[in-house]
Amino acid sequence: MTYDERLQNVTVLGAAGKMGSGILLLTAVEMTNLSLKPENKGKTFVLNAMDLSDAGLHGLVQYIKAQVLKVAEKQVVWLRSAYADRADLIENGEIIEQYIFDVLNIIRPTTAIEVAYKSNLIFEAVSENPDLKVKILSQIDSNNPNKPFYLTNTSSVPIGLIDQKANLGGRVLGFHFYNPPAVQKLVELITTSATQAETRQFALDYAKALKKVVVPANDIAGFIGNGHFMRDGLHGLGEAEKLAKDFSFPEAVYMVNKVTQEYLVRPMGIFQLMDYVGIDVMQFIMNVMNPYMATENLHSPIIDQFIALGVKGGQMSSGAQKDGFLKYEKGKPVAAYDPQAKEYIMFESFLAKCDAALGNMPEGAVAWKNAVKMKNINEVMAAFYSHMKTLDTLGAQLSLKYGARSNEIGAALVSDGVAANKEDVNTVMLTGFFHAYGPVNEFFK
Repeated sequence: MTYDERLQNVTVLGAAGKMGSGILLLTAVEMTNLSLKPENKGKTFVLNAMDLSDAGLHGLVQYIKAQVLKVAEKQVVWLRSAYADRADLIENGEIIEQYIFDVLNIIRPTTAIEVAYKSNLIFEAVSENPDLKVKILSQIDSNNPNKPFYLTNTSSVPIGLIDQKANLGGRVLGFHFYNPPAVQKLVELITTSATQAETRQFALDYAKALKKVVVPANDIAGFIGNGHFMRDGLHGLGEAEKLAKDFSFPEAVYMVNKVTQEYLVRPMGIFQLMDYVGIDVMQFIMNVMNPYMATENLHSPIIDQFIALGVKGGQMSSGAQKDGFLKYEKGKPVAAYDPQAKEYIMFESFLAKCDAALGNMPEGAVAWKNAVKMKNINEVMAAFYSHMKTLDTLGAQLSLKYGARSNEIGAALVSDGVAANKEDVNTVMLTGFFHAYGPVNEFFK
């Protein structure tokens, strides 16, 4: 089966979710573009958008329509050539409108999993639940005579486990998009020794068509991205717990969040990032990873406590940030949650105290938005952290310790065989997490 034939009948499972909707958008555009090729004119392309949420599916078409408009406006020159045989389409607006219609025309929203029984390709973007994934994929494969390829968006579940338990015969691999899929360039590609060469090649061709940056990862739970992030987050939680012996917990969270954002030059602090991902999602991912970690325990009592209190973070369907460790106003953190008082404490009530405790920002500090534009970022950061090592402020100490731990985590991903080399670890954190520099470096030694 050729690449084009494989994409003539596709199903996205979990299509109304945050990740699934992005995968649906990218795939709908790719399938429509293929349908416009002269050799494919007249052929039927079907994209099943399968989700159990009627409400989610209701808003899905409008989301796709709005996003495809943006796509069409950027490729209007190509669209003019693609629709060159349509004498009725003259103005750019008419061509764009036709393209949007053609994209939406191939999408079939449904709550019935049976539609996948005829598909040649299945994208799986349901929750990070190994048993659920195995159950769904096994059901589809036992009823689908086409021997479809399965691309699972899992960020933590071992692919070998899914393949073996669902009896997929090597026709499954990890194709981990980063959030949001339509914007993020990174994809982690996870294969096993049993993965069929044809399945892997299709995935590479698909990623190339989408202009994605592909980083291979070995089939070890959590892979590269979550392998680093989960441990990085646990370190932040541990540091906050230690600080809470001398400060309140909200003060400790504020300080660690500030250090990880401003001193480590990241787009957001670690507690804001955990809120963005979802505290409950972090707990679930660590629970998935933990049975495969023989020498460490990926667990946080603080996360358990917050989940028990119903404080979970995450995002609303609109993309707005839900309150978690931090409270947000207009997308910016303004308070930290006190699990004892069960309320948010505004930063303004302790900001001056905590900033004084951290000490002055070291010389040579660079804001993240400026750092990511620097071609000599490694030289700048080397000088910045070299100066920081001469200071004895709390902020400098926390930063150097945190950077060293982040480095250690990245190096361990290579030595443990998760990543092939340090460059792959750094690419994941630079591209998928938007770090200004890779965690595996010489700055903190």
